[in-house]
Amino acid sequence: MAAPLVHAQLAWSAHPQELAEAMTRVSGSLWALQWHTWRRLLGLPSEDPVRPHADDNRFSDPAWAESPSWDLLKEWYLVMTHHVQDMLYDTPGLSQKERRRAAFWWRKWLNAVAPSNFFWMNPVAMRLAVETRGESVMRGFRNFLDDLEAGNIRMTDPGDFTVGQNLATTPGKVVFRNRLLEVLHYTPTKPQVYRTPIVIVTPWINKFYILDLNPKKSMIRYLLDQGFDVFITSWKNPGSEMRDVTFDDYLVEGVQALVDTARGMTGSPKVHAVGYCIGGTALSTYMAWANRHFAAEDVPVSHWTLFTTLVDFHKPGDIEVFVDEGSIRFITQNMERKGYLDGAEMASAFRLLRSNSLIWHYVVHGWLYGETPPPFDVLYWNMDTTRMPYAMHAWYLRELYLHNRLIDKDSLTVAGEPIDLGAITQPVYAVSAEDDHIAPWKQTFRTMNYVGGTKRFVLSSSGHILGIVNPPVKPPKRKFWVGQARRSDTAEGWYEGAKENAGSWWEDWMAWLKPQCGELVDAPPVETKAYPALADAPGTYVLEH
Repeated sequence: MAAPLVHAQLAWSAHPQELAEAMTRVSGSLWALQWHTWRRLLGLPSEDPVRPHADDNRFSDPAWAESPSWDLLKEWYLVMTHHVQDMLYDTPGLSQKERRRAAFWWRKWLNAVAPSNFFWMNPVAMRLAVETRGESVMRGFRNFLDDLEAGNIRMTDPGDFTVGQNLATTPGKVVFRNRLLEVLHYTPTKPQVYRTPIVIVTPWINKFYILDLNPKKSMIRYLLDQGFDVFITSWKNPGSEMRDVTFDDYLVEGVQALVDTARGMTGSPKVHAVGYCIGGTALSTYMAWANRHFAAEDVPVSHWTLFTTLVDFHKPGDIEVFVDEGSIRFITQNMERKGYLDGAEMASAFRLLRSNSLIWHYVVHGWLYGETPPPFDVLYWNMDTTRMPYAMHAWYLRELYLHNRLIDKDSLTVAGEPIDLGAITQPVYAVSAEDDHIAPWKQTFRTMNYVGGTKRFVLSSSGHILGIVNPPVKPPKRKFWVGQARRSDTAEGWYEGAKENAGSWWEDWMAWLKPQCGELVDAPPVETKAYPALADAPGTYVLEH
């Protein structure tokens, strides 16, 4: 945190001319702000020198605009915030990455000291305290104590949800289990299904039921109702006993085990494979591995789908502030002592990326306003964290995020095979999200520049989760852009030629997938003698904390 801020300060000190020009711009803004201040104090109309961003709800209450005193507090804060941020982004003599890192950490501090975060500087909190005769203050204090006891700023009440009761309720069975995962096979909802089953590789940094939150949002249920036979990974929540588990193990004992289970149960020689986020990165690696490991006609995946997946980590989004030699050394040493990366640490890092909406919003509404967080299944899932084994995650951070070796032909060897994304020839359907801050869509598009085969790329509106958990509804709530992609395309070039559609990309996915999945056959049993039921869905691993 300290290094990029010190580097930025030293850089400005070494460039006095640029510093003088920047301070001249600051002086101009301060003069305009001073003139605005006098006019507001005299009761005269005056246009705000700086307006909050459209998605900044901290100052949306009318009191911040109607009252001169609150308006001036807001304006002085916004002017200083914008100038600090602009100067950091314009720091001379620093790399773009160092500028972004410095601006990120300053932005976290500026977000933390916003006047809206403090009772005596928040007109809404003070008004509520008067209107409720102090009841909002008492409720807020109880919320604070509950958060303190939980060791986390809660985004929703954990008591509102129970996995297997009102989350992850689609019927099915656990039909395979090893030390890394359970494979869930869902009960078909149609008497006939497409011959080619679907296998889904979920990210192990979260639990699988983001794709099965409730019947209306469940992608699993949607696929079943479309006539598919569906298998999914439910990863083990590792402890220190799994410290030496490697990425190779996740590929062979995880992805390959999932594929083999689906083929063994259905008798289909091929599957359609889906990978989400880090699960998509694992699937991409597996596809390259399988095209080297098997003869061309024996590769067990006939076509595949990616959701918000990075294979090129050159610009991985805001998460890059945690990606440098020193940071990864610190994380790795911490993991080495415990044998795993604690899920709470990962969750905290991701919440920091959007601190206003994922941290301070809940501080203000919970502690200052005394509001009880509403039930929200996605936020409960987000709080239901998982751990990651030391050996696997240390390799992943260093080889992919830090050195970006997945895109270099034969630079990595995984499970005995050199990895070349260019060896992948199977058709791919790739989905990214317009507002994704974890896997920025222009960076995920670069996957199209490395893999072979025909490529259909989709850009969905919304973010990393809601861009994917996006069932068809009427009237349509979202939109998407779709088009074929070539290895020579840039993200901007593809976007110019893409077709905009209202609604959910799920229907376009079905139109692409169904013709490739063979004829309809009688639905197989949910369990067999060779693959007996070990537990009812959602299984046992998903319940581990």
